[in-house]
Amino acid sequence: MKNYLMTRNADNDFDTLFDDMFGDWGIRNSTYPTVNVYEDSKAFYVEAELPGYTSDEVNIDVEKHVLHISSEKAENKDDRKYVVRERSFIKFNRAFSLPEGINEDAIEAEFKNGILTVTLPKLPVEQPKKISVKIAG
Repeated sequence: MKNYLMTRNADNDFDTLFDDMFGDWGIRNSTYPTVNVYEDSKAFYVEAELPGYTSDEVNIDVEKHVLHISSEKAENKDDRKYVVRERSFIKFNRAFSLPEGINEDAIEAEFKNGILTVTLPKLPVEQPKKISVKIAG
């Protein structure tokens, strides 16, 4: 049984290859929200940092055992003359291959204080069935 979540760049796997090879040189890649993934005995949890977004601006879908977190939020155009601008709002799509044993019908999400938490409940582990064998005599 696979026991991990694998992150995938849903838009361009070629770019991901170069990101993995060369790293980010200490600069945060603002194309995607940062995430933490952890688990306990009941579920996996994906936490994504989305400051400035609302729950209406974030889409969560599961298709073919892949969790997608995306947004189409556009940059707010204004007349400000920025001296430093590190926050931006962009289109993004994060994708995670789900491990075996996830109850996809019970996935839930909560958005609080700029953190999106997606809960991926685990299915109960099936115990081996004992089969009694009759001895013909």
